[in-house]
Amino acid sequence: MRRSLEHDTPYHPPFSELVRVCARIGFLSFGGPAGQIALMHRELVDERRWVSEAQYLHALNFCHLLPGPEAQQLATWIGWKLHGVRGGLVAGLLFVLPGALVILALSMLYASAAKLGWFAALFLGIKAAVLAVVVQALLRIAGRALNTRFKKALSVVAFVALFVFDLPFPLVVLGAGAIGMAVARVRPDWLALKDKGPAPAIQGRPWRTSAKAVLAWGAIWALPLALVFVWLGSDHVLWRVGVFFSQLAVVTFGGAYSVLAYMAQEAVQSHHWLSAGEMADGLGLAETTPGPLIMVTQFVGYLAAFRAPAPFTPMVAGILGAGLTTWVTFAPCFLWIFAFAPWIERLEHARTLSGGLSALTSAVVGVIANLSVWFTLHVLFARVNEVRVGPARLYDPVWSTLDWRAAVLAILAAALLFVARLNLIAVLAISAAGGLILSVLG
Repeated sequence: MRRSLEHDTPYHPPFSELVRVCARIGFLSFGGPAGQIALMHRELVDERRWVSEAQYLHALNFCHLLPGPEAQQLATWIGWKLHGVRGGLVAGLLFVLPGALVILALSMLYASAAKLGWFAALFLGIKAAVLAVVVQALLRIAGRALNTRFKKALSVVAFVALFVFDLPFPLVVLGAGAIGMAVARVRPDWLALKDKGPAPAIQGRPWRTSAKAVLAWGAIWALPLALVFVWLGSDHVLWRVGVFFSQLAVVTFGGAYSVLAYMAQEAVQSHHWLSAGEMADGLGLAETTPGPLIMVTQFVGYLAAFRAPAPFTPMVAGILGAGLTTWVTFAPCFLWIFAFAPWIERLEHARTLSGGLSALTSAVVGVIANLSVWFTLHVLFARVNEVRVGPARLYDPVWSTLDWRAAVLAILAAALLFVARLNLIAVLAISAAGGLILSVLG
C-alpha cells in the first residue's frame, strides 16, 4: 500500500507487506550504497511513509557509526522498527539474498570459464571500467567528507601510511577514529561538528536486550567457524577464510570501498587466493549485481575454496567458501543493529562518537586513494616490482609489460563516466564489449 505524502502519521504495514516490499528493494538495489539508500528513502519514506524523514536520517547516521554495509544495516533497522526482530531479519536478509545468489552463480561461471579466451577478453573491459568507477567513488567521497583542512590532512596521512609504509589497515582506520574522538573534545571545529543539543531521555536502559542480542548473534556468528575448526582443523582454507572475513567484518567502517584495498592486498599478496586482475573482476561483478558491494567477499571466498577443495569437490568447496564468507560478513550486521538499535537516539547526540566517525570517514578517502593506485598498477601492468627504501615500500611498474588494451579501455570508461555521464551498468557493458573487440583486433 502506497501512502500519499500528505499523511504525516507513519503507516505501520502488516508483516506480509513488509516482506513483499523488502523483496522488491532487494532485487532493485543496484548502484552501491548511495543508490540503495536513495531507493529505500523513496520506497519507505516518500511513497509509503513507514518511517519519518527524521527517523530515517537518524538511523542512517547511526548506521554510519557501525562497521559493515550501512545500507543493509539501515534496511535491518527499519524492519526492526516496524516488526521487531523478525522484521529486522526479513528486511536484512532480503536485502542480501538476491545479490548473494547472483554473485554465487557468476562466481561458479567465472571459476569454470576463466581460461576461455572470450571470457578473459570480456573481463578485461570490466577490469578497466572498475578503475574509473573507483576513481569516481574517491572523488565523490572526498568532495563530501573533506570540508576542513584537518580532514584533508588526515586523508593524506592515511594514504601515505597505507601506500608507502604498508601499515595495517585496521591500525590506520581505528587510529584515525581515536584521533577524531580526542579532537572532538577540544577542537570540534576542526571536524566541522555541530552542536545537536542534549540527548533525549531514554525510558529505562535496555541493557538486557542489548546483552541478549550480543550473546545470541555472537554465537550465530561463531557457529560455522566452530564446525569448520572441529571438522577440518585450523589449516584448512575454510578456516582461514572464515577467520579473515570475520576480522574484516569488525573493521569495515566507511562503506565497502574503505576495506577493499585491505581485503584485495591480503587476499592477493598474503593468502594468494586470487590474482589482482581476478580481484578487479570480482569487484566488477559486485558492481553490476543487486545488494551491497561488499558481496565481492563472496567471490573471493568461492575462488579460495574452489582452488583448495580437499576433501570436497571444487564446486562443493567453492559453495561452502562462498556461504561461509557471506555468513561471517553479514551476521555481525544483525548483531550491531539488534544490540544498539534501542540506543539510536542517544548515540545520535554523542559528540565524541560523531568526531570519531568524521575522522574515520576522512581517513577512508586516503584508503580509497590507496585502492585506486594499487588497482591501476596491477590492472595496467603485468609486472609490478616492490622496492624497499628503509621503512618505505615503493611500487616500480615494468613499463614493457603495459597492457595497452586495458589502458585504452580505462580511458574510454572514464570518458563515459565523467564526460558522457552514463550510468554504471551502461559503462560496464560498453567496456566489456570493448574488451571483446580489442581482443579480436589485437
